[in-house]
Amino acid sequence: MRVLHRVVSGLQPFRRRVLGYHARMAATYELPDLSYDYSALEPHYEARTLELHHDKHHATYVEGANTAAEKLAAAREDESFDHIVELEQALAFNVSGHVLHSLFWLNLSPDGGDKPSGTLATAIDQQFGSFDSVRTQLSTTITTLQGSGWAALVWDPIARCLQVTQIRDHQHNQIQGAVPLLVIDGWEHAFYLQYGPSKADYVDAIWNVVNWADVEARYSRASDLVLP
Repeated sequence: MRVLHRVVSGLQPFRRRVLGYHARMAATYELPDLSYDYSALEPHYEARTLELHHDKHHATYVEGANTAAEKLAAAREDESFDHIVELEQALAFNVSGHVLHSLFWLNLSPDGGDKPSGTLATAIDQQFGSFDSVRTQLSTTITTLQGSGWAALVWDPIARCLQVTQIRDHQHNQIQGAVPLLVIDGWEHAFYLQYGPSKADYVDAIWNVVNWADVEARYSRASDLVLP
């Protein structure tokens, strides 16, 4: 029995290392490929801005998310949470940035523009009065944002309606439980190379490449969600 106890005890550090490795690997994030070429959205969104935005800025959030997740896994393994506040903040910031950018690329298309149709168009008319009204609210939400952030059209599963939200940075001012359908990036890196300080011109241009088919599909799925 003593020999067995020594064998089992000797395996504990190895077991912790193996479990710790799997725990760190469990939460991993990857930069998604674009479904179109860098120049596909021109002239509304130029290639050099899109390449820098995707390959550098979005990639930085993915790296930050993985770093924060690994450090949190190590903290759990060591049961050392002295830096839990900073790590949780880093995780929320970077993962939220990764999620919003991943959605942003899918919300855009070389064949985009025009207006939504179907049940989404009906819901917009019922809740905002018209497409022009929700477009104006979204545009104003992003152009009046002080600092960095996003504008988003979301599905609110509590009130069971569409809402427009102004997201500060990547994770503040959000409605908990709301599902993002359409997001517009208002960080300077999203537009400054092409549009300079004129965020309004950038927002006007983005409407020409909005992938309404993607937004409509997201609305169809999200509108089935009900939270108690």
